[in-house]
Amino acid sequence: MYEFAVAPAVTQIRRRGVEITDVAPASLASELELEAGDRIIKVNGRLVRDYLDFRFQTGGETELLIEVRKRSGEEWELDIERDEGEDFGLGFEQIVPRQCANECIFCFCKGNPDSARPSLFIRDEDIRLSFLYGNYTTLTSITEDEMKRIIEQRLTPQYVSVHATTLDVRAHLLGVDRQRADIAAKMKRMLDAGIEIHAQVVLCPQINDGEILERTIRDLAADHPRIKSVAIVPLGLTRYNTDERLTPVTPEFCRRTISEVASLQRELRQTLGTTFAFLGDEIYLRAGHAIPSRKHYGDYPQIEDGIGMVRSFDNEFNALWRRLTRRPPQHAAHLHGTIMTGTLFAPVLKKLVDRLNARFGTRLHVVGVENQYFGGDVSVAGLLTGSCYLKALGQVRGDFLVIPSASLKSGEQVMLDGMTLGELQQQFGRPVHALDLNSLARILLFGLNTPGASPHSLSRAQAESEQPHNDSRI
Repeated sequence: MYEFAVAPAVTQIRRRGVEITDVAPASLASELELEAGDRIIKVNGRLVRDYLDFRFQTGGETELLIEVRKRSGEEWELDIERDEGEDFGLGFEQIVPRQCANECIFCFCKGNPDSARPSLFIRDEDIRLSFLYGNYTTLTSITEDEMKRIIEQRLTPQYVSVHATTLDVRAHLLGVDRQRADIAAKMKRMLDAGIEIHAQVVLCPQINDGEILERTIRDLAADHPRIKSVAIVPLGLTRYNTDERLTPVTPEFCRRTISEVASLQRELRQTLGTTFAFLGDEIYLRAGHAIPSRKHYGDYPQIEDGIGMVRSFDNEFNALWRRLTRRPPQHAAHLHGTIMTGTLFAPVLKKLVDRLNARFGTRLHVVGVENQYFGGDVSVAGLLTGSCYLKALGQVRGDFLVIPSASLKSGEQVMLDGMTLGELQQQFGRPVHALDLNSLARILLFGLNTPGASPHSLSRAQAESEQPHNDSRI
């Protein structure tokens, strides 16, 4: 199957069809006697590879011929008539990510310790996850089947790791030859078919910065608005990635980059009506610069890549502040606890939390936790682990602990080092809440017993894959 078109990425033999994992009671699927473990093979004669195929091929159709392989091995053929828009009530197996065969010199997977869970070494390169969750692909090994699927099923937008439009530089960064590195024709084909693209540049000092970066931005901007935006995020090095070709990102480098890109951003706003090229929040924080205004980010096209997240957080906090001012929390003085986050974001959060303490009498303490698991210059909250939090045990004050929900795997109560939230709570000997700002707001407004503020709560699904290499969350 096309998911494993790149030979080095083969990890398992894929069975035909898509497996049903859940059937809602009293649903159409239940009436058809479909069960968990059954596999849908074809819809109206067309093969089904995953749940996206199923949804695309059944969407808007009222008359369907569905081929099913029962978990018993029986082959069923279901001739179905349904109301337009009627839901089947089916849950399906997760997509098995197509894996990457590049050898990117900056790949975060190379920065994992040897003891990390095997799943953390999986590098996804999947156009489906790009459409669904904003995961980036390089398009170096996209197959004709995948290209046709993007266009036919309108899997737009796509998120593409460009890194540099100078071909030799891109080939060097991806660890591939020039022919594979050249994706100009592939991008043009998508753009001509109406597929929108958001681009990414992982900025590596002395490789794709300076004039190379300016050329990359200008080349991509030439295809605006079909290319909607480009995110420029800094290289992240752990203590385990010791590639001599890579130079660490410094505050001075960040300040220089901001200065160089700012004039280009002003030019683009005049010519395109949008900033278009956005620097990651981490660059501003490392440089000691103020985060740009709300207007700078427009509709936040790449917030999931850490672009404008601090500004958005600040805006949400100010909205919370207004709510609390209108309705001062009666229980505020009883809120005595510690909020942990990454060292990069801690100063920003502390400034806001100090306002809460001074105005409403809360006793909340912000602790910036060093990432000793990965080391290097890793300082974002989404990559903190249970062992990192435990190293900061002596700084915890109060009756409860809050950690960022971004440090948990999507849909599970486990961190990158394998420690569960329950195990962390046992070690701390007090309630541990995994929260985002909205959940924290509920605590402030309604107290610790409000729904959604209980220990082990998760705020949102970050992605179906647990890989950290696209995660610039702070």
